[in-house]
Amino acid sequence: MKPFLLKPVIKDYIWGGTKLRDWFGKESDTEILAESWELSCHPDGECSVASGEFSGMTLKALLKIHPEIMGTECGDADNFPILVKLIDARDNLSVQVHPDNEYARIHENDSGKTEMWYVIQADEGAELIYGFKEKISREDFKQAIEKNTLMEKLNRVQVKSGDVFFIPPHTLHAIGKGILIAEIQQSSNVTYRVYDYGRLGNDGKPRPLHIEKALEVTDTEPCTKGYGQPKLLKMPNAWQSPLCFCDYFSATKYDIFTFMQIKTADVFMHILVINGEADFYSGNYCDDPDENDRILHMTKGSSVFVPAGSDTYYIKGKCSVIITAQKIRRKK
Repeated sequence: MKPFLLKPVIKDYIWGGTKLRDWFGKESDTEILAESWELSCHPDGECSVASGEFSGMTLKALLKIHPEIMGTECGDADNFPILVKLIDARDNLSVQVHPDNEYARIHENDSGKTEMWYVIQADEGAELIYGFKEKISREDFKQAIEKNTLMEKLNRVQVKSGDVFFIPPHTLHAIGKGILIAEIQQSSNVTYRVYDYGRLGNDGKPRPLHIEKALEVTDTEPCTKGYGQPKLLKMPNAWQSPLCFCDYFSATKYDIFTFMQIKTADVFMHILVINGEADFYSGNYCDDPDENDRILHMTKGSSVFVPAGSDTYYIKGKCSVIITAQKIRRKK
């Protein structure tokens, strides 16, 4: 099966803005576009196929018919492993934490959540929260929540375009206002809010907090690593920036000058275009390709699913992309 475009799911959470529309041309009936779920089979928001013979079908439905395009590592469509988002924080997100797999399966019947952020754009002075400044006890953590002094104990990090943050389970965190990011994560929507600035939800009531569960899963050690600028590696026709290699996925950014070859592996890949535009061709690169070999055209904000083990392809054009893949577990 050839690669195909995906149609995202738009979320209008109260802290969102309009950058997803302004920067990437995302469409929604709502004024606020907080998140665009670019790759998702999660029940809370399923992407659909936007090109090719299966256009209009949900991605999950397609994977049930053709599970082979997920590859040998994925399992089945009901347990699709990865969720990719674009997030526009016009306002601060809640201070929150995610559980690991074991806790989430017992208490939420869901997966835990390991995630990674790539900062696409940040307003001047923008910052986010990444763990604690210093180690505190669980009791001190609880009292800080009750006395409304928690924000004094959290580690604030000023951010700029190109920064990468790895957020393992148990890490208290929050995206600050004025930040546009790409998020790659386990396919999970389990979030425990600890602090939400006293805001009211769309129903006029304070949004629920999840203090007891957060106290059970939060690591109160300070975070000294896990963020910064990625390495920049020169390729023949591109710059390569490894963003994240963890137990669940890999993510790499490529700034392509002219063209880049892609060889599919035993797992599916997802391509998110964060700048520029390009054409996607089958076969090996040539200066004057046959237009019949062109599979699709990608613009800023395009999201492409590349089936596992399907062919050799190349991207021709000037663009920046983030390529995500499930981690291949080597047999011992």
